[in-house]
Amino acid sequence: MKKRVVCAGTFDHLHPGHLDFLRQAKALGDELIVIVARDETVKRIKGFLPTDSEEVRKRNVEQTNIADKVVLGNYNADIFEILKALKPDIVALGYDQRVKETEILKRFTHLKVIRLSPYQADKYKSSFYRK
Repeated sequence: MKKRVVCAGTFDHLHPGHLDFLRQAKALGDELIVIVARDETVKRIKGFLPTDSEEVRKRNVEQTNIADKVVLGNYNADIFEILKALKPDIVALGYDQRVKETEILKRFTHLKVIRLSPYQADKYKSSFYRK
């Protein structure tokens, strides 16, 4: 049976750290689905709008050809709701993503949650590109 991996992020200023994150997630299973955060979700969680629109960020992730499918997140405050529809086996989290593994496992006890390793975090971080 195929293992479906889901990861999510803003992917603003797509950089080598993002590419490594996507490759690490892809290596965890047979199919990778990437959720690109909606502009309003980024504003609500991070307190600012991304530089690039959600459509541009989605297209940039698609153009890496790493993910099997790239989707935009839902329009609601519950960022985990989309996991019901995508039905992953594994959720891959970035080393610096604020979501806690326990938050996901409380609602989706069957999932495996894996925190991925950083890639040259002193050099490649989206916040460095915003300045």
